[in-house]
Amino acid sequence: MNSVLVVGGTSGIGHAFARERAGRGDDVVLTGRDAQRAGAVAEQAGARGIALDLARPLEIAAALADVGRVDHLVIAGVSRDDNKVTEYDIDAALRLVTLKLVGYTEVVHALRGRLHDGSAIVLFGGQAKERPYPGATTVATVNAGVRGMMHTLAVELAPVRVNAVHPGVVGDSPYWQAKPEKVLAALRTETPTGRLATMADVVDAVDFLLRNDSVNAVELTVDGGWLLG
Repeated sequence: MNSVLVVGGTSGIGHAFARERAGRGDDVVLTGRDAQRAGAVAEQAGARGIALDLARPLEIAAALADVGRVDHLVIAGVSRDDNKVTEYDIDAALRLVTLKLVGYTEVVHALRGRLHDGSAIVLFGGQAKERPYPGATTVATVNAGVRGMMHTLAVELAPVRVNAVHPGVVGDSPYWQAKPEKVLAALRTETPTGRLATMADVVDAVDFLLRNDSVNAVELTVDGGWLLG
């Protein structure tokens, strides 16, 4: 049995991963911004829930104070940000940059003493870093920043392994399911596999990065070859 912490585990892929690992009998803790929601979601998944807001990094250490030894750490928290240079929302940009770059790093800093030589970490980025779209100004920037974070953490924390996963369009995620079918159909035609990635695909990729002892400082893309489309 592994001790697993999923930061950003109350919805989407983070929740799917937490549910999968709890279903295997692992000791899972998941986090969400709201304590009541985190507790309720965790109870349904067979996990323990705690409140943690990645955009408030000064509070992260206290939020994680009761977390014990961590074998597998997944930091999946995201914030949707539609931000163009021509209409730049500085507050929104600061929140996302703080959440993803400072918040992710502070989670690792706060847990450093509870990681061990066999621990593994997976950070969540995204394919906007490779194929930006109008409004992805901050999203593309921070997802590219995850690469640098992964590299420096893999060096500093060695032999703890640190990898990153970069999902493309995840067709059955709550965000993409809400899109019109014509949008999803067009994206499928641009994907060499003819299908969009699923949450199960990403969960499997994260699981691989955590359990393979020779995979370190690797960015794993899960997009069906979308970038080739």
